[in-house]
Amino acid sequence: MILRFFRRNDGRESIQRLYGAIVAHSRDPGFYIDFEVPDTIEGRFEMIVLHAFLLFHRLKDEDEGRRELGQRVFDAFCADMDANLREMGVGDLTVPKKMKRVAESFYGRVGVYDEALATADEAVLAQALLRNVYGSDAERAPQATALAACVRQRSAALAAVPFEVFAGGELPLPPLGAADRENTAP
Repeated sequence: MILRFFRRNDGRESIQRLYGAIVAHSRDPGFYIDFEVPDTIEGRFEMIVLHAFLLFHRLKDEDEGRRELGQRVFDAFCADMDANLREMGVGDLTVPKKMKRVAESFYGRVGVYDEALATADEAVLAQALLRNVYGSDAERAPQATALAACVRQRSAALAAVPFEVFAGGELPLPPLGAADRENTAP
């Protein structure tokens, strides 16, 4: 018990808390109820990627040393995805192939979302979310538009958060509120 005071703090606990916060935010029932994100393995994956993206987008303008936090969170994400695949019964020989696809999907989405947030055209982010989160289901366009507004709001909120908060293992995002629910009304 006393030995824990002598351990070197390498930030692992903060990284796990930060990744845990990403997962917790991605599981907010409002996404699955109000935004009608499919409550499936794929839908949950998309929400985790979206929330990880929000952190990475915030960190991209930090110096290289601080951006390392994002890499460490990505490593935690990969370890979690690997464990989940194994828990679902994916064989040891197949896991590396699936993990390669997970990483490609992750980086593809992060790139698309980053470009979409950089443009003033609101429809670009909504289209990216419609394609990735809703499987290009045109009937879900209103939900994708509302989700895009939520993503922009959360991105703006994170822009004001000091780096030290993230380094401490926190991801302070505004809760989904009435405004978000109103945006999803048909």
